[in-house]
Amino acid sequence: DPGADASLCGMAATGASGTNAVRYGTMRPNVLNLRVVLPDGRLLHTAGPGRQPRKRAAGYDLTSLFVGSEGTLGFLTQATLRLHPLPEATAVTVASFPSVGAAVACTVQVLQAAVPVARIEFLDEVMADACGRFSGKGLPVAATLLLELHGSRHSLAEQQQQMEEIMRQNGGSGLAWAEGLEEREQLWSMRHNAWYAALALRPGCQVSHKDGDGGGSARGAVSATALPSLPQGYSTDVCVPISRLPDVVVETKQDLQASGLTGPMVGHVGDGNFHCILVFNSQDPEEAQRVHAFTERLGRRALAAGGTCTGEHGVGLGKRALLLEELGQEGLDTLRSIKAALDPHNLMNPGKVL
Repeated sequence: DPGADASLCGMAATGASGTNAVRYGTMRPNVLNLRVVLPDGRLLHTAGPGRQPRKRAAGYDLTSLFVGSEGTLGFLTQATLRLHPLPEATAVTVASFPSVGAAVACTVQVLQAAVPVARIEFLDEVMADACGRFSGKGLPVAATLLLELHGSRHSLAEQQQQMEEIMRQNGGSGLAWAEGLEEREQLWSMRHNAWYAALALRPGCQVSHKDGDGGGSARGAVSATALPSLPQGYSTDVCVPISRLPDVVVETKQDLQASGLTGPMVGHVGDGNFHCILVFNSQDPEEAQRVHAFTERLGRRALAAGGTCTGEHGVGLGKRALLLEELGQEGLDTLRSIKAALDPHNLMNPGKVL
């Protein structure tokens, strides 16, 4: 479920994710082999030419090395991927909750109950309102979960009953299920347009670069070339252990409100991953500094919770300092050794990540 302009090798290079990742995984476990052009021009097949076993234990895992390498180790020119069967039946629901804590706590309970949910996406009340208005369909101004179930028609009915019980225990409401393709696509289109809905919160908003180098189901951002005084959008994300997700989301919501920032929250919470889309005036030094300080606190909050400073947007330039805090000096030195061995002349995406 990638962004509209995504490519397979681009998604592999950025270690991308998407709304289906909670059941089917991110790019990393779904890539079986890669054809890579190394910086010196040699051609590498990371699992061997023509090989596509479901598992292997021969030598180092070169495929995983290049997935998420962000263009710093070589050009990815071909990817061999796992395929998953289409489900017999699919059902989607949208549930509103009294608070962001209740919505995320519901997510944790769903996963702990081993309900085989395919997608579970979170919108805070600001994002739910923005998505509803942008799509013209309307959503309650409340913390919201969008959930999708896959399975046989018999198993789907059992899963729906289990989901409804868990959602009601957490104060969820509005639990009508959509099973027709057109109705399901309309619901998910609201989520897929979250980036544009967030920008519309401040009219005339232009797109700014993100704090990483792509990935995820979000559309790729480009540098703003229009009037620089207009508001701009900046997307940042973190990923934490599922058990810590409610606390981190609630603390982040409180931080956003205390900072006085426009930053609707949205996330692939089934993976413990959520985003803040910060809409601000980059020509206002004071507001820009508040955005920078908030993103630093968010990254360190995730690290303190045993998580990672970025779930799917890569490190790029904006989070290189946090990468050191996350991996430690030994980890960073190891990355530099790998980079130097494969790209001694620093030709590939120089200055990024390291």
